[in-house]
Amino acid sequence: MKVTEHISRGNGRTQFSFEILPPLKGQNIQSIFDGIDPLMEFNPPFIDVTYHREEYVYKEMENGLLQKQIVRKRPGTVGICAAIQNKYNVDAIPHILCGGFSKEDTENFLIDLDFLGIDNVMALRGDAVKTETYFTPEKDGHAYANGLVKQIANLNKGEYLDSDILNQAQTDFCIGVAGYPEKHIEAPNMESDIHFLKKKISNGASYVVTQMFFDNKKYFKFVKKCREQGITVPIIPGLKPIATRKQLNLIPQRFNAELPEELIKEVLKCSSNEAVKQVGIEWCIAQSKELIRNHVPFVHYYSMGKSDNIRAIASDLF
Repeated sequence: MKVTEHISRGNGRTQFSFEILPPLKGQNIQSIFDGIDPLMEFNPPFIDVTYHREEYVYKEMENGLLQKQIVRKRPGTVGICAAIQNKYNVDAIPHILCGGFSKEDTENFLIDLDFLGIDNVMALRGDAVKTETYFTPEKDGHAYANGLVKQIANLNKGEYLDSDILNQAQTDFCIGVAGYPEKHIEAPNMESDIHFLKKKISNGASYVVTQMFFDNKKYFKFVKKCREQGITVPIIPGLKPIATRKQLNLIPQRFNAELPEELIKEVLKCSSNEAVKQVGIEWCIAQSKELIRNHVPFVHYYSMGKSDNIRAIASDLF
């Protein structure tokens, strides 16, 4: 079922959803199930599964030359989505990236998803790999998410890259995209960021999931700006409970999300990460309650592979 259909069936009730990471290479699917099982009592209509693109390293050979080796630390997004839908009978939403994909790769990826009966995709540009200063698209790939959205929407109309294909089957994906309440880290300003978000919507996206934020005022202001610019699709807030003291520095740098002074002070009072985790849970519960009072369609949680704190939050709310 499409995310937009889940929202309609919710009849104004805020629903619970979350995002997981694929397991590290060498781990099996049970590690995923162990993280999902404790959250299923809260009836998530869908679960997002991230995609980690291939990266490469250079290893020195005996002759002194460097050999480029491809590494993929977290394989299996498509297989995990199929396993989740089969085991739990909920919708699994794979992330599909511009980075690391040619347009032909993208088309083949989408065809596989369609064969598996997957109804939704999250279309993202993706980040630069560690060896890049700036994001570099694949040769004959998309440089921006709005182009990726357009390709998915075209496939929904039966338009393939090879125009000579006869009897083109149409896909029917519901397309999600990312939104940034504090703007994307590379965007010059919020107005520019919303301009390109609007382009993704006009190209065929049906809903938005936001980057994590820790001050609800930023979400409400972002939604207001979007509505003023004519963006009418659902905007789902994404939350992450802070869990370690180290994240005080990591989150602003990596995700361009500002931490409120009150939250920082409470974390700095903690003598252990276990205490930090409890502060994060309580802060996220308070955020969630305010969002639910304002009738958001979903509250979407970034689990980062950990379910204990998400379960503690959901137990208080859903």
